[in-house]
Parts: sequence; structure tokens; C-alpha cells
Amino acid sequence: MYTQLKPLRAEVKLAPPDPKDMESWVQLAEKQNYSVQQSEAAAEVARREARRASAAHWPTLDIVGSYGQNTDNGSLATVIGRDVNTAQIGVQLAFPLYQGGGLSSKEREAAALSLKARDDLENSRRAAALNARQTYLAVINGIAQVGALEQAMISSQSALDSNRLGYEVGVRINIDVLNAQQQLFSTRRDLAVARYNTITNQLRLKAAAGSLREEDVEEISRALAL
Repeated sequence: MYTQLKPLRAEVKLAPPDPKDMESWVQLAEKQNYSVQQSEAAAEVARREARRASAAHWPTLDIVGSYGQNTDNGSLATVIGRDVNTAQIGVQLAFPLYQGGGLSSKEREAAALSLKARDDLENSRRAAALNARQTYLAVINGIAQVGALEQAMISSQSALDSNRLGYEVGVRINIDVLNAQQQLFSTRRDLAVARYNTITNQLRLKAAAGSLREEDVEEISRALAL
């Protein structure tokens, strides 16, 4: 059971996505996203099934063969036995007969399933592209928000120090110091949330593009305070 979570080190700087342009991530997502790859495999299977169903109307030509061995141990009159080996090879041509529309129904069904699989693949690509765009923008906005909050925290710390000094010389009251302290803690909390969200969105962006690796998680682990 964990009683305390490790925070990020204060000196850790969040880098923008690499590559830096959004369309590169979109293209990666349309090709490498795991859902897209799964849909591509399903579409290929459905396409082959459609071809197989369509070929059910065609005649088939097969090579057939057999091999056998018969052993004769002889009789009481003769003790001479013999082994008889037989081998056959031939060509078999088969024509599918009409089955009450069964072959045509299976062909239409397979064709419809192939079309559905292609539509599912296109939907997967669109969903992956949309997810990559949204996550990329979330990372960019998160980095900008982190930078703004870092500056705000510096200002909040200066305001707290100023109010403490003013309280000591008698020009500020206790409530001014408490308000400045509350503002600093709120800014520090918002900064931590923004940093964690940005790091999470960076991992989500790589996952959307199908490029998330174990090394990426290890890099985040190294950014935690010891």
C-alpha cells in the first residue's frame, strides 16, 4: 500500500511533442494506431473470405493419389509369401452443382461483410486521427499552461514575501498574509495538476500514434523525485 506518491522534480521541463507539427502525428495515428491495425487485419480477412466465397462457383481441379501395401504370408501348401504394393495417381475435376442459391447467398454475405470491414477500417482511421489531434492540442495547451502557472507561482511567492514583510513592519494585517499564502498554495496545486495532465496527455498522444514504448514510461519514472 502506497502512503505517499512521488512528485515530479521541480527542475523537470516538459518538452513539446516530437515531431512538432500536428499532421505528422495524425498520419502516424492513421497508420500505426492499434485499433487501425486491428481493423486492417479484419478487413483483409473479410476480403479474402469474399474472394473464397466468390470462387465457390468455379470448378476445381485436384491431384489425387493413393498408395497401399498388401502382404500375403502364403498357405499350408506353399510357404512362399509375397508383398504387393499398389500406387495410384490421378486428376479430379469437380463442378459445383446448384444448391438452391446457397452459394450465391454466401457470396453476397461475404461481400457485405467485406464492405462493412472496410467501413470499420475507415471509421477507425478517422477516430484515431481525431484522437491524435485532440491529444496533441491538449499537450500544447498544457505546456503553455504550465509555463504560465510557473510564472504565476513566482509572483505569488513574491506577493507572500511582501505581505509577510509588511505584516512585520505593521503595514499589513494577518488576513493579507493568509490570503497571499492561500493564493500561493492554489497556484502550486494548479501547477502540479497541469504538469501531471500534460505528461499523461503526452503518453496518450504516443499511444494514439501507436508509438508508445516502455522507454517512454521509464523516462517519466526518472522524472519523479527520489
